[in-house]
Amino acid sequence: MWLSGCGRDERSTGLEYAPQMYHPISYEPYVQLAANKFNADGKNMREPAKGSIARGKMDYYYPLPNTNEGYERAAKEIKNPVEPTQENLAEGERLYGLYCSHCHGAAGAGDGLVAAKFAQPPAYTARAYLAEGQIFHSIYWGKNAMGPHGSQLSPTEIWKVVHHVRKLMGFEPGKQGENKEEKK
Repeated sequence: MWLSGCGRDERSTGLEYAPQMYHPISYEPYVQLAANKFNADGKNMREPAKGSIARGKMDYYYPLPNTNEGYERAAKEIKNPVEPTQENLAEGERLYGLYCSHCHGAAGAGDGLVAAKFAQPPAYTARAYLAEGQIFHSIYWGKNAMGPHGSQLSPTEIWKVVHHVRKLMGFEPGKQGENKEEKK
């Protein structure tokens, strides 16, 4: 009997004496051994209700879709809720340096190291006007060749970067409308 427990395969654990110790009787959400006959889709884990938001993630909810219509709506409907304090502006500049400058360049001229090898992003200085909501939408969802950063930055961090981008465009922090060069 002692030798029957040894398998020929070195990786084998031998006979399962008590399989309920290895395979739980209760339904485990992350373990799917067989189809669950009580759920219509056969899964142990239930899908969250449509439109639900995970606990503690309300500030991560961004309602506008990743479409051209959503981009245009963002220009009209979304305003920066983060105050342009010195701390927020400094943090926006730091985050811009980490996530944006490799493509857009330190001054927003589209001359980053990545842009030298691939498609050059448009320079911020060449833009006449880009609303805060459009910048947020572009960072959150991505635009053209730029990938989305909504999973890497919290909405508050994105708004801080928006302050810095608007500053690079020549706008006064926290002000909508004309840039410094148009006022002269």
